[in-house]
Amino acid sequence: MIEDTGTVEETSKGSGEDSREEIATGYAGPEAAREAATRRDLAVRAAVERGLLTEADPIVALLDVAGIRASVAALHAAFAAVTAPDTRVLHAFAVKAAPLVPVLRLLRDEGVGAEVASPGELGIARAAAIPPERTVLDSPAKTPAELREALSLGIAVNADNPQELTRLDALQRSAPTRSPIGLRVNPQTGGGSIGALSTATATSKFGVALRDEGARAWVVQAFLDRPWLTRLHTHSGSQGVPFALMAEGVRTVHELAEEINAAAGRQQVDTIDIGGGLPVNFSSDEQTPTYADYARLLKATVPGLFDGRYGLVTEFGRSLLAKHGTVLARVEYAKSAGGRPIAVTHAGVQIATRTVYNPESWPLRIAAYDAEGRQKDGPDVNQDIAGPACFAGDVLATDRPLPLLEQGDVVAALDTGAYYFANHYAYNSLARPGIHGFTVTAGATAGAVRFATVRPAQTVAEIVAESGGGHPDALVRD
Repeated sequence: MIEDTGTVEETSKGSGEDSREEIATGYAGPEAAREAATRRDLAVRAAVERGLLTEADPIVALLDVAGIRASVAALHAAFAAVTAPDTRVLHAFAVKAAPLVPVLRLLRDEGVGAEVASPGELGIARAAAIPPERTVLDSPAKTPAELREALSLGIAVNADNPQELTRLDALQRSAPTRSPIGLRVNPQTGGGSIGALSTATATSKFGVALRDEGARAWVVQAFLDRPWLTRLHTHSGSQGVPFALMAEGVRTVHELAEEINAAAGRQQVDTIDIGGGLPVNFSSDEQTPTYADYARLLKATVPGLFDGRYGLVTEFGRSLLAKHGTVLARVEYAKSAGGRPIAVTHAGVQIATRTVYNPESWPLRIAAYDAEGRQKDGPDVNQDIAGPACFAGDVLATDRPLPLLEQGDVVAALDTGAYYFANHYAYNSLARPGIHGFTVTAGATAGAVRFATVRPAQTVAEIVAESGGGHPDALVRD
């Protein structure tokens, strides 16, 4: 577990290495996938039976608490299996993936901190009681006020660019801080298959572009001029980025840390933040690739990173939660056009924005259930799963083979635990869905499922209020 008095988690590896490796790999295998699918089916049936999905609330989101805990345990185990004894490791959850206070509180209790990139995300992390020393602030556009707040709290800060370092120089002189401070660098190792998510391209907006002319020498001198600058940060991975490219980015930053420390004649850089970005398998229930796969590759590519001289910070988000979320939506109407069936549902662009606008990069698996929440039988029929928004492209799946959906049935959008129902897109002023965590206590019936409200569904009154409802005459007054 992370100690509240330190900046990074204390972990060790020894006689328990084999068991940690088993945890790190076993959570993602076929048996674990079958168990997760069984829990999901029970939760869908229970959600329908207990009225979580109704005419009044025709869309609802579910989170599998056991699955989240298993992913966290696998993350801890994977890095413990490759690090030297007493290596300092902080796993900080990327809050943008699921900005929900109860989720962060669960992760905190499982030994995970928070990586935040805005005042709102920091507020969520603080509401979840994540201590400042287990919080990391990253953002390419931090204001002076954000920096002052982070430094006053003792939160770790990764500066993005030379101008931000200049701001930190002034803040350091005016009010010394206990915050660890680092610099983000872009290793410029290349992008993956999704350009919008590739953070290590030659022209990425993040960090100091390390291969630009004079940049590397500037970075080394920036550290030599600032004894309080003790961390390096990179984030070269994301969905669509090959493993080898992610590891190459980490290797580049480790080499830079070694160069800085050699130039300083001491270990000035004592912690390396390797970011997150583990890709997620969106084609089946199996959780691949695994944290163990990535940790082993890093160990082979950058062995010096794990010899105990450097503290480590990770910032995984999507990979911790994606497989453990499900969005349920009622089929409001079943129709056809051009000879193809269309199931019109309440799940669309407001929850699956990336999928609707870029379906090739962000395909979603869809499962079909009947009106009682049981898996739907019957021959597969190619059909569209459409959302409620008023534009033609609001479609979750096109020409998808599924048992023919009928009015009153339930569709489940799978693998939606990260960046889907928590990051709402308010098209058509559609309401944010309610979110419920679930656990399966015992047995193999829907009665074994227990729900806990993570966030209630948004009301029409709340939509009106945030749309200026309290100021109706603001533009018509003399």
